[in-house]
Amino acid sequence: MRKEQDFYFHKAKKENYPARSVYKLEEAQKKHKFLKRRQRVLDLGCHPGSWSLYAAKIIGEGGVVAGVDIQLTDIPAQKDHAEIRWLCYDVYVDELVVELRKHWPGFHVLISDMAPSTTGNRFTDHQQSLRLVRRALELAGLLLHENGSFYCKVFQGEDFPAFVEECKQLFAEVKIIKPQSSRVESREVFVLGMGFRRQKNLEKHDRPLA
Repeated sequence: MRKEQDFYFHKAKKENYPARSVYKLEEAQKKHKFLKRRQRVLDLGCHPGSWSLYAAKIIGEGGVVAGVDIQLTDIPAQKDHAEIRWLCYDVYVDELVVELRKHWPGFHVLISDMAPSTTGNRFTDHQQSLRLVRRALELAGLLLHENGSFYCKVFQGEDFPAFVEECKQLFAEVKIIKPQSSRVESREVFVLGMGFRRQKNLEKHDRPLA
C-alpha cells in the first residue's frame, strides 16, 4: 500500500468514515463551498455512506441527505448533523424519481460517486462510467433547484470532453477536479457544475416544485 493510500485509509478510520473516498468530496467542498447549511442533498451511489455522512455534517440540522444505492446502506446520522434517508434503488428505474418527489420538492445539490464494475478494458470502463454519469446528469435536470450544484465522478476517455460540454449546457460554471486523495494512476476525475440553469423545454410536470 502506498504511503498516500495508507494515510487516507487511516484518516478515514480515525474520523469514523466507512471509506477513504470521503476526502474526494471534502477537498472540493473546502475549495468551492457548494454544500451549504440547511440544504437538501441527493447522493447517488452512496454506499458505504461516507459522502452522505460528510454532506450531513456540512449542511447540518434542518438539512436532509437522500442517499441512494442499489446496496442497502443503514448508518445513523450523527448528533447536530442533517437527517439522512437511505434509499435502496437502482438509479435507472423510474420509480426512484417518483419516490424522491413524494418526499421532497427538489434538491439543492446532487453528488455522485457512482462507478461501474471495472473490466480492465479502458474503453469499456469509460463508456460504462459515462452511462452512469449521464444518468446522474439526467436526474440533476429533473430534480435540482435553480442555481443548484452537481458533483460527480467520471472516468476519463475519448468521450469525456463531450460530457463536459453537456454539463456546460446546464450549469453556469463547470470545473474539472482531480483531488489529491485520488490515486495518481486512476483515470477518475470529478466534474463540478455550479449555477444550474433549468432548460426552457423541460416539461412542466418534470420540474421540481419551488
